[in-house]
Order: sequence, then structure tokens, then C-alpha cells
Amino acid sequence: MIDPHHLLDYHGTFRLVNKVAEGGMATVYEAQQLGPSGFSKRIALKVIHPHFAQRPEFLQLFIDEAKLSANLMHGNIVQIYQLGEVAGDYFIAMEFIPGPTLRSIIDRHREVGRAMPQTLAAYIASRVCRALDFAHNFVGPDGNRLDIVHRDVSPGNVMATWDGHIKLADFGIAKARTSIDPASDGIRIGKKHYMSPEQLTGLEVDGRSDVFSLGLVLYELLALERLFREDVTALALSEVAIAPLPALRDLVTNLDEELERIILAALERDPARRPTAAALGQALDRWVVAQQEVATPDRLEAHLAKIFPASYQPPTAEEEDTDFTNLKSALSVSFGKKRSGTRG
Repeated sequence: MIDPHHLLDYHGTFRLVNKVAEGGMATVYEAQQLGPSGFSKRIALKVIHPHFAQRPEFLQLFIDEAKLSANLMHGNIVQIYQLGEVAGDYFIAMEFIPGPTLRSIIDRHREVGRAMPQTLAAYIASRVCRALDFAHNFVGPDGNRLDIVHRDVSPGNVMATWDGHIKLADFGIAKARTSIDPASDGIRIGKKHYMSPEQLTGLEVDGRSDVFSLGLVLYELLALERLFREDVTALALSEVAIAPLPALRDLVTNLDEELERIILAALERDPARRPTAAALGQALDRWVVAQQEVATPDRLEAHLAKIFPASYQPPTAEEEDTDFTNLKSALSVSFGKKRSGTRG
């Protein structure tokens, strides 16, 4: 438990509101950042699990996420506000996104038995392409490219706001050219059902690996099922890297032939044959423009309102009562100044 006496020299206050999500490495909370004269800002707090904070390699991943994404200022990327530390407990304060993840959107479509409109799926993917292109080509303060690779593009890390905008989150296992790669020590990181062949087999990856992952996400938006399903590592390796891909139009009802070609280009096993994120996004935008059914934030907003009516109650994150209570009491005390650094 965090000792409040460690916080006497800090200023600024976070008040936890709800647990939003819990992953293997950290928990995300909706919170309020409070300040003088009634100031209040809705934010998200990502707090690393204590047992990971005690392992240097995982704590460094958490710190690197904040450092790497703090300067990725883009409309389709979740913004990082602050990296903070209180008596050895690390947190990231980030932009709060009011809306569902693509995982929730896919699950909800499956629940109501309704397909995602193809133009909206392409629109969502094209906005993720914009985020990835920005990250892949990001130039650091010294004027050199960082060659950032997200490495965890998956439905849970792409969010839609209720007013129809798309945000890519969680650069927690991203790799920049200048950063240390934990995968180089034999640690396979990421979600195996969304990895590119080169990532799954432990080879060097670049931005085209994210393109493959996004192709899988786009397919799942349309089919409402994962393309790759094997859980046993050896079988997963064969499924992702060797076995022929099924005909997508046999799996997705009325899949447009040109859209299928765009997805298959992203899913090329050879990264040299894949488009860049920018080229994939442009192809998706051209395809959307050619359709009679337009895709815009307003249309996505209206679609989300239909599948998530006001009466809908989303599943809530399970709370680990002891951890949540201790954390809530600690984070409701002031902190921020002396040990703060600079979200996902």
C-alpha cells in the first residue's frame, strides 16, 4: 500500500471513478484530475501491477511507453499527459476516450446478429492507418526517424469515440529504433492471433508488421470472427506463416471484391509485398469514395447509437477489491510534482 506521507511534496490530485479495463500488465481507471478553483479534467490512469513494477524489464516497458508516446501528438492516437511515480508505484495519466473499443463493437455486432457495414469498417481501418503512418515516420527531437512499430494492433487497442472518431491506444510494447527490444531476449510479446509472421517467428519487424496486424483487425470487423484461431504455438506458427489463407469472400457475406484485394495485400506473408500504412489507408479511402454509401464520423456516430442504445449496459471490469481499495485511497491523495515525468 502506498504511504500517504510520501506524497506530501506533490501537488495536483487524481480521484478514481471507475475501473475501465484490466490487462496482464496494468489496470486502467477513469479518473478526475483536480486543481485549484474547482478545476476538473476527466482522464484515464494506467497503473502498472505491483508485481510487474518490481521486475525491471517490465517496468522499463511501462516507462518507455510513456516516453515514446508522449510526443506522438496526432488526432488518431490516444494522448499521454504524464508519467508519475509515487513511492515506487508508477502510473500514466492519459486522454480519456468516451466510447467502445473495437473488441466491444465486434462483440456487440455478434450479439445482435448484425454485420458491420463494409464502408464503416474500411473507414475505421483507414484512420488507424493514419495513426500508424504518423508513428512509423515520426522524427525525434534530434531530427532522426525513430522507426516506431506498435506491435500490438488489435481490437482491444483501437477505440471509437461516441461521436465517431478513431483512436489507437497502448504503445506499451512498441519498439523504436533507439529503444531496447525485450523480444531480443526471447520474450514473445504481443497477442499471437494478431501478430505478423515475422513477429510471431521472432524476426526483425518494421512498420509493415503493424499493417499485417491491421489487416487481421479489418477482417475481424467484417467477419466478426478472428482469422487466426489456433492457441497452440506450433499450430499458430503454421496458421500465420505457412498455411494458405482462406478465400475471404467465402467467410464474409457479400464482401466486395476490391475490398478483399486490399485486405489480402495487407495480409501478404512477405513484408516486402505489403503496402505501407499510408498506402493501405489511401487504398481504403479510395475504395470508400467509390461506394455510394459514404463513411464519415457522423455516420459512425449514428451506427454506434443504433447498436449501443441508451438502455445498453456494457460489461464492467471485474474489480480486485483489495488492490482497488488501496489504490483508490492512495491516488486520491496529492501527487505529481517532484517525481513526475513527462497516454493507451
